[in-house]
Amino acid sequence: MKKLVIRAVSPLVFLSILSGCMHNMDHGNSMQPELAINYPAAYVVNAEGNSLSVIDLATQQVKETVSFGAASVAHSGGHSGSTMTDMVMWPHHIYRSPDGTRLSIGVPGMDLSAGHSGGMAGMTGRILVVNAKTGATLTSQQTPVMNHNAVFSPDGTELWTSQMDMAGKVLVYDAGSMALKNTITVGMEPAEVTMSDNGGRPLPQYAFVANGASNTVSVIKVADKTVVKTIPVGDDPVGAWPGADGKMYVDNEKGQSISVIDVATLAVVETVKLGFTPGYAAYQPTRNELWVSQAGTGNKVVIFERMNGSWMKMGEVVTGLDAHAIAFTKDGNTAYVTNQGAATVSVIDVVTRTKKKDIAVGKKPNGLTLTN
Repeated sequence: MKKLVIRAVSPLVFLSILSGCMHNMDHGNSMQPELAINYPAAYVVNAEGNSLSVIDLATQQVKETVSFGAASVAHSGGHSGSTMTDMVMWPHHIYRSPDGTRLSIGVPGMDLSAGHSGGMAGMTGRILVVNAKTGATLTSQQTPVMNHNAVFSPDGTELWTSQMDMAGKVLVYDAGSMALKNTITVGMEPAEVTMSDNGGRPLPQYAFVANGASNTVSVIKVADKTVVKTIPVGDDPVGAWPGADGKMYVDNEKGQSISVIDVATLAVVETVKLGFTPGYAAYQPTRNELWVSQAGTGNKVVIFERMNGSWMKMGEVVTGLDAHAIAFTKDGNTAYVTNQGAATVSVIDVVTRTKKKDIAVGKKPNGLTLTN
């Protein structure tokens, strides 16, 4: 297993980071050897490990590890983690660009595994853009306030991120120059920003923003950046996860439920009661199933099927402690689940609902995306 270490930031650049200004640092000329990720892969963000594990889907083994710097150091009390002044990053969720060439990673600067609120005053976030083939960091853009994720627009020309404070804003950057294009007011403490999957229907492209402290989801029209609707959901929503069925599945952490939003009507059409804290909700299109990971002290994925017009629990698979993100292979036969508390990724046979193996990765793996 190779390990690529991104070169250290120079003292001058480090001082400019501490000044609170936003910067776009080009790492394209790094002297580190380039990787050759030319195989179907799973990219796993390790929050405490401050790294990216690359799993070869054919061998189901970690083939590469990209380090973003010194590993995070846990601090006592509340959330663990450090600020950017300690050069600790805590990377979180990951997305691919529409053409598959780039990866975007949100860096809130603190450990979010125990919850998604309570950032320290003055804390800033960061957006990383990584070359999906070579592992090189192309962009490291500081944001004014801690963020949760960074997602590409459907055409790949923009990067959208949240500003996780009580003022509640979404920032839209030009994906090339990283110039700030738009600032959009949403609800309080917005977490994940996601793009809708319209299920093949001729609908406008929307961005959905889960507002954790407002218990709402803001719907933004991507084309003109206007908030077209604010939808009440459950208590403490974290993300509205897109399904290929034209629905968005909102995981409400404190509400211990999933709110199902229809993209066509922009209304909640169903609420799924869980009885546990969700970490993530993923729609499985080939079998028409809803998979929900159990966060915190949980160690499983619960599987729901459509029965009599509603989602009913029909099975579960034990994964690892603090199960989080879920991703399916293109054929729908295999699922990958990150386990924050176990430092592993579970590989699950979707048809038989059995765990095939656990793959050891970095500390506190959370975000996950596949290329296959």
